[in-house]
Amino acid sequence: MSKSSSFFGQDTLSPDNTGHSLGSLGTFALWFGANIVVTTILTGMLLVPDLRFTTAITIVLIGSLIGAIPLLLVGLMGQRTGLPSMALTRRAYGPLGSKMISLVNMGVLIAWSCIQALLAGMSLNYAIEATTGYSNLPLFVILCETVVVLIVLRGHLGIELVERWAALAMAGLTVIVLYQLYQHYDVSALFDMPIESRNGITLGIAFDIVIATAFSWMSSAADYNRNCKTSRIAIWATYFGYIIAAIVAMGLGATISGLSILNGLEQTYDPTRLLAEFGFGLPAALVIFFSVMTTNVMAVYSATLSCMNVAPSMSFWKPALIIGLVTIFGALIPGILDQFQNFLLLVGALFIPAFSVMIVDYYLIGQEGYTAKLLDSSRQLGRPTAKIAVGAYLIGAALAAYWALISPPPFGASLPVFIITGGLYWLGARLLTRPNASIKSAQEEPLS
Repeated sequence: MSKSSSFFGQDTLSPDNTGHSLGSLGTFALWFGANIVVTTILTGMLLVPDLRFTTAITIVLIGSLIGAIPLLLVGLMGQRTGLPSMALTRRAYGPLGSKMISLVNMGVLIAWSCIQALLAGMSLNYAIEATTGYSNLPLFVILCETVVVLIVLRGHLGIELVERWAALAMAGLTVIVLYQLYQHYDVSALFDMPIESRNGITLGIAFDIVIATAFSWMSSAADYNRNCKTSRIAIWATYFGYIIAAIVAMGLGATISGLSILNGLEQTYDPTRLLAEFGFGLPAALVIFFSVMTTNVMAVYSATLSCMNVAPSMSFWKPALIIGLVTIFGALIPGILDQFQNFLLLVGALFIPAFSVMIVDYYLIGQEGYTAKLLDSSRQLGRPTAKIAVGAYLIGAALAAYWALISPPPFGASLPVFIITGGLYWLGARLLTRPNASIKSAQEEPLS
Protein backbone atom coordinates (compact mmCIF):
# COMPACT_ATOMS: atom_id res chain seq x y z
CA MET A 1 0.00 0.00 0.00
CA SER A 2 1.39 3.40 -0.97
CA LYS A 3 1.86 6.19 1.53
CA SER A 4 -0.79 8.28 -0.15
CA SER A 5 -3.39 5.51 -0.06
CA SER A 6 -2.59 4.71 3.57
CA PHE A 7 -3.16 8.36 4.49
CA PHE A 8 -6.69 8.42 3.05
CA GLY A 9 -9.54 6.81 4.99
CA GLN A 10 -11.12 3.72 3.45
CA ASP A 11 -14.63 4.36 4.80
CA THR A 12 -17.58 2.81 2.96
CA LEU A 13 -21.36 2.56 3.38
CA SER A 14 -21.11 -1.11 4.39
CA PRO A 15 -21.75 -2.24 8.01
CA ASP A 16 -18.51 -4.23 7.75
CA ASN A 17 -16.65 -0.91 7.78
CA THR A 18 -17.71 0.12 11.31
CA GLY A 19 -15.59 -1.82 13.81
CA HIS A 20 -17.53 -0.38 16.80
CA SER A 21 -14.71 1.88 17.88
CA LEU A 22 -16.76 4.32 20.02
CA GLY A 23 -17.16 3.73 23.75
CA SER A 24 -19.04 5.91 26.25
CA LEU A 25 -16.31 8.54 26.58
CA GLY A 26 -15.65 8.68 22.85
CA THR A 27 -19.34 9.06 21.99
CA PHE A 28 -19.88 11.70 24.67
CA ALA A 29 -16.81 13.63 23.47
CA LEU A 30 -17.97 13.36 19.85
CA TRP A 31 -21.36 14.96 20.49
CA PHE A 32 -20.07 17.36 23.11
CA GLY A 33 -17.43 18.61 20.69
CA ALA A 34 -19.93 18.69 17.83
CA ASN A 35 -22.22 21.12 19.62
CA ILE A 36 -19.77 23.51 21.29
CA VAL A 37 -19.45 25.21 17.96
CA VAL A 38 -19.48 28.69 16.50
CA THR A 39 -22.94 28.34 15.02
CA THR A 40 -24.43 27.08 18.30
CA ILE A 41 -22.82 29.96 20.18
CA LEU A 42 -24.20 32.33 17.53
CA THR A 43 -27.65 30.80 18.04
CA GLY A 44 -27.46 31.74 21.72
CA MET A 45 -26.51 35.28 20.71
CA LEU A 46 -29.68 35.61 18.64
CA LEU A 47 -31.85 35.00 21.71
CA VAL A 48 -30.60 37.98 23.77
CA PRO A 49 -31.78 40.75 24.19
CA ASP A 50 -34.98 39.77 22.31
CA LEU A 51 -35.74 37.51 25.26
CA ARG A 52 -34.82 37.84 28.91
CA PHE A 53 -31.62 36.01 29.77
CA THR A 54 -33.37 33.51 32.07
CA THR A 55 -36.07 32.90 29.45
CA ALA A 56 -33.43 32.28 26.79
CA ILE A 57 -31.61 29.70 28.94
CA THR A 58 -34.92 27.97 29.76
CA ILE A 59 -35.81 27.76 26.07
CA VAL A 60 -32.36 26.30 25.34
CA LEU A 61 -32.80 23.64 28.03
CA ILE A 62 -36.33 22.58 27.04
CA GLY A 63 -35.67 22.74 23.30
CA SER A 64 -32.47 20.69 23.61
CA LEU A 65 -34.09 18.04 25.83
CA ILE A 66 -36.84 17.56 23.26
CA GLY A 67 -34.78 18.07 20.10
CA ALA A 68 -32.12 15.55 21.07
CA ILE A 69 -34.63 12.68 21.19
CA PRO A 70 -35.02 12.28 17.39
CA LEU A 71 -31.25 12.76 17.13
CA LEU A 72 -30.52 9.77 19.34
CA LEU A 73 -33.26 7.69 17.65
CA VAL A 74 -31.53 8.08 14.27
CA GLY A 75 -28.17 7.38 15.91
CA LEU A 76 -29.59 4.22 17.45
CA MET A 77 -30.72 3.07 14.01
CA GLY A 78 -27.13 3.43 12.85
CA GLN A 79 -25.75 1.46 15.81
CA ARG A 80 -28.20 -1.39 15.32
CA THR A 81 -27.78 -1.70 11.55
CA GLY A 82 -24.22 -0.48 11.00
CA LEU A 83 -25.51 1.73 8.17
CA PRO A 84 -24.95 5.50 7.72
CA SER A 85 -27.88 7.93 7.71
CA MET A 86 -28.37 8.33 3.98
CA ALA A 87 -28.20 4.57 3.33
CA LEU A 88 -30.96 4.15 5.92
CA THR A 89 -33.24 6.45 3.92
CA ARG A 90 -33.38 3.84 1.14
CA ARG A 91 -35.80 1.69 3.17
CA ALA A 92 -38.53 4.36 3.38
CA TYR A 93 -37.86 6.45 0.28
CA GLY A 94 -36.55 3.86 -2.19
CA PRO A 95 -33.33 4.37 -4.20
CA LEU A 96 -34.47 7.44 -6.15
CA GLY A 97 -36.02 9.15 -3.12
CA SER A 98 -32.91 8.34 -1.10
CA LYS A 99 -30.72 10.01 -3.70
CA MET A 100 -32.95 13.10 -3.59
CA ILE A 101 -32.65 13.29 0.21
CA SER A 102 -28.88 12.69 -0.06
CA LEU A 103 -28.40 15.56 -2.52
CA VAL A 104 -30.40 17.92 -0.27
CA ASN A 105 -28.40 16.76 2.76
CA MET A 106 -25.09 17.23 0.95
CA GLY A 107 -26.03 20.76 -0.12
CA VAL A 108 -27.13 21.81 3.36
CA LEU A 109 -24.01 20.34 5.01
CA ILE A 110 -21.74 22.13 2.54
CA ALA A 111 -23.50 25.43 3.29
CA TRP A 112 -23.23 24.69 7.02
CA SER A 113 -19.51 24.07 6.65
CA CYS A 114 -19.00 27.29 4.68
CA ILE A 115 -20.65 29.38 7.40
CA GLN A 116 -18.60 27.76 10.15
CA ALA A 117 -15.34 28.18 8.24
CA LEU A 118 -16.03 31.90 7.83
CA LEU A 119 -16.87 32.34 11.52
CA ALA A 120 -13.72 30.48 12.59
CA GLY A 121 -11.57 32.52 10.21
CA MET A 122 -13.08 35.76 11.56
CA SER A 123 -12.28 34.83 15.15
CA LEU A 124 -8.73 33.70 14.39
CA ASN A 125 -8.12 36.80 12.27
CA TYR A 126 -9.36 39.07 15.06
CA ALA A 127 -7.14 37.43 17.67
CA ILE A 128 -4.01 37.58 15.53
CA GLU A 129 -4.73 41.16 14.47
CA ALA A 130 -5.17 42.18 18.11
CA THR A 131 -1.83 40.61 19.12
CA THR A 132 0.35 41.20 16.05
CA GLY A 133 -1.46 43.77 13.91
CA TYR A 134 -1.59 41.38 10.94
CA SER A 135 -5.00 40.83 9.32
CA ASN A 136 -5.87 38.53 6.43
CA LEU A 137 -9.38 37.06 6.71
CA PRO A 138 -9.33 34.97 3.48
CA LEU A 139 -6.02 33.39 4.51
CA PHE A 140 -7.32 32.35 7.94
CA VAL A 141 -10.58 31.04 6.50
CA ILE A 142 -8.58 28.88 4.08
CA LEU A 143 -6.27 27.75 6.90
CA CYS A 144 -9.16 26.67 9.15
CA GLU A 145 -10.94 24.74 6.41
CA THR A 146 -7.72 23.12 5.15
CA VAL A 147 -7.18 21.62 8.61
CA VAL A 148 -10.74 20.30 8.48
CA VAL A 149 -10.24 18.67 5.08
CA LEU A 150 -6.99 16.98 6.14
CA ILE A 151 -8.72 15.45 9.18
CA VAL A 152 -11.70 14.24 7.15
CA LEU A 153 -9.44 12.52 4.62
CA ARG A 154 -8.25 10.23 7.41
CA GLY A 155 -11.78 8.81 7.83
CA HIS A 156 -13.87 8.17 10.94
CA LEU A 157 -11.03 6.76 13.07
CA GLY A 158 -8.99 9.91 12.57
CA ILE A 159 -12.02 12.07 13.34
CA GLU A 160 -12.80 10.17 16.54
CA LEU A 161 -9.24 10.62 17.80
CA VAL A 162 -9.20 14.35 17.06
CA GLU A 163 -12.69 14.84 18.53
CA ARG A 164 -11.65 13.47 21.93
CA TRP A 165 -8.69 15.79 22.34
CA ALA A 166 -10.45 18.77 20.80
CA ALA A 167 -13.49 18.30 23.06
CA LEU A 168 -11.21 18.20 26.11
CA ALA A 169 -9.40 21.34 24.93
CA MET A 170 -12.68 23.17 24.29
CA ALA A 171 -14.05 22.25 27.71
CA GLY A 172 -10.95 23.64 29.42
CA LEU A 173 -10.82 26.77 27.28
CA THR A 174 -14.54 27.42 27.78
CA VAL A 175 -14.08 27.31 31.56
CA ILE A 176 -11.23 29.84 31.24
CA VAL A 177 -13.33 32.13 29.04
CA LEU A 178 -16.35 32.00 31.37
CA TYR A 179 -14.13 32.69 34.37
CA GLN A 180 -12.50 35.69 32.69
CA LEU A 181 -15.88 37.07 31.64
CA TYR A 182 -17.01 36.81 35.25
CA GLN A 183 -13.83 38.53 36.44
CA HIS A 184 -13.99 41.49 34.05
CA TYR A 185 -17.74 42.03 33.56
CA ASP A 186 -20.80 42.24 35.76
CA VAL A 187 -22.48 39.00 34.74
CA SER A 188 -25.28 39.46 37.29
CA ALA A 189 -26.53 42.45 35.27
CA LEU A 190 -27.72 39.99 32.62
CA PHE A 191 -30.60 38.93 34.86
CA ASP A 192 -31.97 42.47 34.96
CA MET A 193 -31.28 43.28 31.31
CA PRO A 194 -34.36 44.77 29.59
CA ILE A 195 -35.90 43.15 26.54
CA GLU A 196 -35.06 44.82 23.23
CA SER A 197 -36.14 43.59 19.80
CA ARG A 198 -33.02 43.27 17.64
CA ASN A 199 -33.27 39.99 15.74
CA GLY A 200 -37.05 39.55 15.54
CA ILE A 201 -36.92 36.58 17.93
CA THR A 202 -40.15 35.51 19.66
CA LEU A 203 -40.65 32.58 22.03
CA GLY A 204 -41.92 30.45 19.15
CA ILE A 205 -39.04 31.34 16.84
CA ALA A 206 -36.51 30.84 19.64
CA PHE A 207 -37.89 27.38 20.36
CA ASP A 208 -37.83 26.61 16.64
CA ILE A 209 -34.20 27.68 16.30
CA VAL A 210 -33.09 25.56 19.27
CA ILE A 211 -35.04 22.55 17.96
CA ALA A 212 -33.66 23.09 14.44
CA THR A 213 -30.12 23.10 15.86
CA ALA A 214 -30.69 19.66 17.37
CA PHE A 215 -32.55 18.37 14.32
CA SER A 216 -29.76 19.55 12.02
CA TRP A 217 -27.60 16.74 13.43
CA MET A 218 -30.13 14.00 12.60
CA SER A 219 -28.68 13.64 9.14
CA SER A 220 -25.28 12.77 10.62
CA ALA A 221 -26.26 10.81 13.73
CA ALA A 222 -26.12 7.35 12.19
CA ASP A 223 -22.89 8.17 10.33
CA TYR A 224 -21.08 8.23 13.66
CA ASN A 225 -23.20 6.20 16.07
CA ARG A 226 -22.99 3.16 13.80
CA ASN A 227 -19.50 2.89 15.32
CA CYS A 228 -20.81 2.77 18.94
CA LYS A 229 -20.04 -0.42 20.85
CA THR A 230 -23.55 -0.82 22.33
CA SER A 231 -27.06 0.58 21.92
CA ARG A 232 -26.94 1.90 25.47
CA ILE A 233 -23.86 3.98 24.64
CA ALA A 234 -25.50 5.25 21.44
CA ILE A 235 -28.48 6.50 23.48
CA TRP A 236 -27.15 7.98 26.71
CA ALA A 237 -23.70 9.21 25.69
CA THR A 238 -25.23 10.96 22.67
CA TYR A 239 -28.09 12.47 24.68
CA PHE A 240 -26.03 13.89 27.53
CA GLY A 241 -23.12 14.91 25.30
CA TYR A 242 -25.43 16.93 23.06
CA ILE A 243 -27.55 18.52 25.82
CA ILE A 244 -24.65 19.60 28.03
CA ALA A 245 -22.86 21.11 25.04
CA ALA A 246 -26.02 22.92 23.87
CA ILE A 247 -26.53 24.54 27.27
CA VAL A 248 -22.87 25.56 27.53
CA ALA A 249 -22.57 26.86 23.95
CA MET A 250 -25.89 28.68 23.66
CA GLY A 251 -25.53 29.96 27.21
CA LEU A 252 -22.09 31.31 26.32
CA GLY A 253 -23.53 33.00 23.23
CA ALA A 254 -26.38 34.58 25.19
CA THR A 255 -23.93 35.74 27.88
CA ILE A 256 -21.50 37.31 25.42
CA SER A 257 -24.33 38.96 23.50
CA GLY A 258 -25.81 40.49 26.64
CA LEU A 259 -22.47 41.68 28.02
CA SER A 260 -21.46 43.28 24.72
CA ILE A 261 -24.73 45.27 24.61
CA LEU A 262 -24.60 46.24 28.29
CA ASN A 263 -21.08 47.61 27.82
CA GLY A 264 -21.94 49.66 24.73
CA LEU A 265 -20.15 47.36 22.29
CA GLU A 266 -21.34 45.88 19.01
CA GLN A 267 -23.52 42.82 19.63
CA THR A 268 -21.39 39.72 19.11
CA TYR A 269 -21.24 35.98 19.72
CA ASP A 270 -17.43 36.04 19.86
CA PRO A 271 -15.73 36.06 23.31
CA THR A 272 -12.49 37.15 21.59
CA ARG A 273 -13.88 40.66 21.15
CA LEU A 274 -14.69 41.02 24.85
CA LEU A 275 -11.47 39.56 26.23
CA ALA A 276 -8.78 40.71 23.77
CA GLU A 277 -8.15 43.97 25.64
CA PHE A 278 -7.58 42.01 28.87
CA GLY A 279 -5.00 39.71 27.29
CA PHE A 280 -7.26 36.67 26.97
CA GLY A 281 -8.23 37.03 23.32
CA LEU A 282 -6.16 34.04 22.20
CA PRO A 283 -7.84 31.45 24.51
CA ALA A 284 -11.22 32.79 23.39
CA ALA A 285 -10.18 32.53 19.74
CA LEU A 286 -8.98 28.96 20.30
CA VAL A 287 -12.45 28.01 21.55
CA ILE A 288 -13.81 29.15 18.19
CA PHE A 289 -11.01 27.45 16.24
CA PHE A 290 -11.39 24.08 17.98
CA SER A 291 -15.17 24.30 17.66
CA VAL A 292 -15.01 24.63 13.90
CA MET A 293 -12.49 21.81 13.69
CA THR A 294 -14.68 19.39 15.66
CA THR A 295 -17.95 20.29 13.96
CA ASN A 296 -16.80 21.01 10.44
CA VAL A 297 -15.05 17.67 10.10
CA MET A 298 -18.35 15.99 10.96
CA ALA A 299 -20.25 18.10 8.42
CA VAL A 300 -17.77 17.46 5.61
CA TYR A 301 -17.52 13.74 6.49
CA SER A 302 -21.32 13.31 6.43
CA ALA A 303 -21.57 15.26 3.17
CA THR A 304 -19.01 12.81 1.75
CA LEU A 305 -21.10 9.79 2.79
CA SER A 306 -24.17 11.48 1.25
CA CYS A 307 -22.28 11.80 -2.02
CA MET A 308 -21.26 8.13 -1.82
CA ASN A 309 -24.93 7.18 -1.35
CA VAL A 310 -25.68 8.92 -4.65
CA ALA A 311 -22.61 7.47 -6.41
CA PRO A 312 -21.61 4.29 -4.48
CA SER A 313 -18.73 3.47 -6.82
CA MET A 314 -16.72 6.53 -5.70
CA SER A 315 -13.79 6.00 -3.35
CA PHE A 316 -14.12 7.83 -0.04
CA TRP A 317 -11.24 10.27 -0.52
CA LYS A 318 -12.44 11.68 -3.85
CA PRO A 319 -15.75 13.29 -2.72
CA ALA A 320 -14.10 14.21 0.61
CA LEU A 321 -11.42 16.23 -1.18
CA ILE A 322 -13.82 17.83 -3.68
CA ILE A 323 -16.36 18.81 -1.01
CA GLY A 324 -13.57 20.20 1.16
CA LEU A 325 -12.36 22.42 -1.68
CA VAL A 326 -15.92 23.60 -2.41
CA THR A 327 -16.40 24.66 1.22
CA ILE A 328 -13.16 26.65 1.17
CA PHE A 329 -14.34 28.76 -1.76
CA GLY A 330 -17.94 28.88 -0.48
CA ALA A 331 -16.83 30.37 2.82
CA LEU A 332 -15.43 33.37 0.95
CA ILE A 333 -18.78 34.26 -0.72
CA PRO A 334 -19.66 37.83 0.34
CA GLY A 335 -22.72 38.14 2.61
CA ILE A 336 -23.05 34.44 3.39
CA LEU A 337 -23.17 35.09 7.15
CA ASP A 338 -26.12 37.50 6.79
CA GLN A 339 -28.34 34.52 5.93
CA PHE A 340 -27.49 32.51 9.05
CA GLN A 341 -30.89 32.83 10.78
CA ASN A 342 -32.78 32.00 7.57
CA PHE A 343 -30.42 29.08 7.06
CA LEU A 344 -31.34 27.65 10.47
CA LEU A 345 -35.03 27.83 9.56
CA LEU A 346 -34.27 26.21 6.18
CA VAL A 347 -32.50 23.36 7.97
CA GLY A 348 -35.66 22.73 9.96
CA ALA A 349 -37.80 22.75 6.82
CA LEU A 350 -35.57 20.24 5.01
CA PHE A 351 -34.43 17.92 7.79
CA ILE A 352 -37.40 17.63 10.14
CA PRO A 353 -39.85 16.04 7.67
CA ALA A 354 -37.15 13.89 6.04
CA PHE A 355 -36.15 12.15 9.24
CA SER A 356 -39.62 12.13 10.74
CA VAL A 357 -40.56 9.71 7.96
CA MET A 358 -37.44 7.60 8.53
CA ILE A 359 -37.97 7.36 12.30
CA VAL A 360 -41.62 6.38 11.88
CA ASP A 361 -40.68 3.79 9.25
CA TYR A 362 -38.12 2.11 11.50
CA TYR A 363 -39.80 2.31 14.91
CA LEU A 364 -43.51 2.10 13.98
CA ILE A 365 -43.86 0.47 10.55
CA GLY A 366 -41.27 -2.27 10.88
CA GLN A 367 -37.54 -2.95 11.13
CA GLU A 368 -37.52 -5.70 8.51
CA GLY A 369 -35.22 -4.89 5.63
CA TYR A 370 -32.85 -2.65 7.61
CA THR A 371 -29.80 -4.78 6.84
CA ALA A 372 -26.77 -4.67 4.59
CA LYS A 373 -29.05 -5.84 1.75
CA LEU A 374 -30.47 -2.32 1.80
CA LEU A 375 -27.34 -1.22 -0.05
CA ASP A 376 -28.46 -3.23 -3.06
CA SER A 377 -30.75 -0.68 -4.74
CA SER A 378 -32.21 -3.27 -7.12
CA ARG A 379 -34.06 -4.86 -4.20
CA GLN A 380 -35.87 -1.65 -3.28
CA LEU A 381 -37.34 -0.59 -6.63
CA GLY A 382 -40.75 -2.10 -5.97
CA ARG A 383 -41.28 -0.77 -2.47
CA PRO A 384 -44.86 0.59 -2.36
CA THR A 385 -44.32 3.01 0.53
CA ALA A 386 -41.61 5.01 -1.30
CA LYS A 387 -44.11 7.29 -3.04
CA ILE A 388 -45.98 7.77 0.24
CA ALA A 389 -42.71 8.68 1.98
CA VAL A 390 -41.74 11.21 -0.70
CA GLY A 391 -45.25 12.69 -0.68
CA ALA A 392 -45.28 13.02 3.12
CA TYR A 393 -41.83 14.61 3.00
CA LEU A 394 -42.83 17.18 0.37
CA ILE A 395 -45.98 18.12 2.31
CA GLY A 396 -43.99 18.44 5.53
CA ALA A 397 -41.25 20.50 3.89
CA ALA A 398 -43.79 22.85 2.29
CA LEU A 399 -45.61 23.25 5.59
CA ALA A 400 -42.36 23.91 7.46
CA ALA A 401 -41.24 26.49 4.87
CA TYR A 402 -44.61 28.27 5.00
CA TRP A 403 -44.66 28.42 8.78
CA ALA A 404 -40.99 29.38 9.04
CA LEU A 405 -40.80 32.06 6.33
CA ILE A 406 -44.34 33.38 5.76
CA SER A 407 -46.61 32.87 8.75
CA PRO A 408 -44.75 31.70 11.89
CA PRO A 409 -47.14 30.21 14.46
CA PRO A 410 -46.71 31.40 18.06
CA PHE A 411 -46.09 27.83 19.23
CA GLY A 412 -43.30 27.14 16.73
CA ALA A 413 -43.28 24.94 13.63
CA SER A 414 -40.66 22.26 14.33
CA LEU A 415 -42.59 19.82 16.49
CA PRO A 416 -45.90 20.19 14.60
CA VAL A 417 -44.11 19.52 11.30
CA PHE A 418 -42.32 16.51 12.79
CA ILE A 419 -45.56 15.03 14.12
CA ILE A 420 -47.70 15.85 11.05
CA THR A 421 -45.18 14.46 8.56
CA GLY A 422 -44.63 11.27 10.52
CA GLY A 423 -48.37 10.90 11.04
CA LEU A 424 -49.11 11.28 7.33
CA TYR A 425 -46.53 8.66 6.43
CA TRP A 426 -47.71 6.24 9.11
CA LEU A 427 -51.34 6.64 8.08
CA GLY A 428 -50.56 6.25 4.38
CA ALA A 429 -48.35 3.20 4.93
CA ARG A 430 -50.99 1.51 7.08
CA LEU A 431 -54.01 2.30 4.94
CA LEU A 432 -52.65 2.08 1.41
CA THR A 433 -50.11 -0.76 1.63
CA ARG A 434 -49.31 -3.97 3.41
CA PRO A 435 -45.73 -3.15 4.53
CA ASN A 436 -44.85 -6.44 6.18
CA ALA A 437 -45.91 -8.48 3.18
CA SER A 438 -44.07 -6.26 0.71
CA ILE A 439 -40.95 -6.31 2.83
CA LYS A 440 -41.07 -10.08 3.19
CA SER A 441 -41.40 -10.58 -0.54
CA ALA A 442 -38.53 -8.16 -1.19
CA GLN A 443 -36.35 -10.05 1.28
CA GLU A 444 -37.16 -13.41 -0.29
CA GLU A 445 -36.39 -12.14 -3.78
CA PRO A 446 -33.02 -13.60 -4.90
CA LEU A 447 -30.13 -11.25 -5.47
CA SER A 448 -29.59 -10.50 -9.15
